[in-house]
Formats: sequence, C-alpha cells, structure tokens
Amino acid sequence: MTTAESVTTLIEQFEAEANRDRPTEETPEVGIIMGSDSDLDVMSGAYDALTELGFEEVTDVENPPESRFTFETYVVSAHRTPELMYSYAKTAEARGLDVIIAGAGGKSADLPNMTASLAYPLPVVGVPVQEKSVSSVIGMPTGAPIVAVDAGKSFNAALSAVQILAREHDDLRKRLVTYHDELQMDVGAVSRRLHEEGTPSFRDGE
Repeated sequence: MTTAESVTTLIEQFEAEANRDRPTEETPEVGIIMGSDSDLDVMSGAYDALTELGFEEVTDVENPPESRFTFETYVVSAHRTPELMYSYAKTAEARGLDVIIAGAGGKSADLPNMTASLAYPLPVVGVPVQEKSVSSVIGMPTGAPIVAVDAGKSFNAALSAVQILAREHDDLRKRLVTYHDELQMDVGAVSRRLHEEGTPSFRDGE
C-alpha cells in the first residue's frame, strides 16, 4: 500500500470524481496518461491533435473549460505507482471518460496494456514511446484487446480516439472530415507547385 501523499491524494481524487453525479458535458471524454514526464515530448502530439480538433484540456475539475469536448493528462507509472494506475483505470468510465490514450517507453512498457485490461471495456489506444516499446505495448493475448499506433505516433492515437467518439458525436465527425480535407488540399497545392515550378526551383524555394 502506497504511503506517498502525492499519490494517495490523486487516488482519492479519482475515487471522489467517480462518485460524483455530473453531466457528461462536464467530464473529459479523453484521458491521456504516460509512464513518466520524460514521455511528454512524444505524448504531446496527442495534445496537439486534440486541441487542433477543438478539444480543451481540463486542469481544474471544479472549473472545467467551456468547450464541449475536453481531455485530461496525467503521469501514471505502471511500475512505480501501480495503485495509481489501478485507480485511474478502474474509475475511468465512472469519471466520464470514453477513451484513454496511454503511452510508455522502454522494453517493459506495460502501462498501455495493463490500463486496457483494467479499464475494459473502455477502449484504450496504446502509444509505444520508443521503437523498443512496440512489442510490449501490442503484445496482448487473445481476448484482451488494445488498439495501438506505431512508435511515437501519439498524434495518430488522438485522431483514433476522436474517431471512436465521432460515432456518437456528429460534430466531431465533421471536424475530422474538415481536418482530412485540409490535408488533401495541402497535398494538392504542393503537387501543383512542384509541377509548375519544376524540381530545382521548388527545392530552392523550400
């Protein structure tokens, strides 16, 4: 049993939130967790994707952002704070989360798959922070599902999370379509510029 006050207060917070009766509009839809703050350079891609799609980050549960769609971010170590991981995953659905993005690095990147097991049937998108973390994140046995992206692709993990939510929220579906249309427009514009300018001029102009 942990005696670290910083951990126990977080556990108590998660349990209190799970027992509160709040409208879904006031709770975050997406949870982002990582095994260490050193993973933030990689996991910040999820932040970038969600904010680009109009989500806001919850930093004060008593005063949530005005945005309809929000997310939360925590460090939850599977090895150093297993009780915190357990509490986060087991209370996730009751706290209003619809999907979790979990990232971890190293060869023993157990946070994503352990979270997926504990939070089931809540969907979890795993992010291997490093190439050597891939086999650990995706190595789940039959009957214990996890969705996973390639190493370092937390931006794509967030897009996948929003795709899951978009099945219930047409506004999010429209935002995803707009985002994809903009990507296509960028490719089309670059393609035309390369063709019209020619390779030498295009390379010099970059």
